[in-house]
Amino acid sequence: MKKSSFVALIMGTVSGVLFALGMCMALLPEWNAFKEGVIFGVIGIVLGMITALIWCKMENKKLPKMSGKNLFRTIYAVMAALVLGVGMCMCLVWQQIIWGTLVGLLGIIMLIALIPMIKGIK
Repeated sequence: MKKSSFVALIMGTVSGVLFALGMCMALLPEWNAFKEGVIFGVIGIVLGMITALIWCKMENKKLPKMSGKNLFRTIYAVMAALVLGVGMCMCLVWQQIIWGTLVGLLGIIMLIALIPMIKGIK
């Protein structure tokens, strides 16, 4: 494994965990930690952006240009992640196991569809 990939793996994992923990803190009223959750979530997002910048610098690559195609992919990826998250909330918080599983599977399928969207089919 290259050094840049290892650094990106560690930083990406830490940023993802911080973001996820922040969202749980902010969105679960039982935890009573909305402000702290927002802070953790923002730190996770900022660390994720820093991770992308550091990885590009270590790989001597430029940041991707923000074209209409990349903007659509980004919006689609966010929507797919939200669908998966709603499915998880339906199962874990609202006790709707069957519908939550179906919505979660739809989110997973949407996320898998990102691969051919980005890499293409050859």
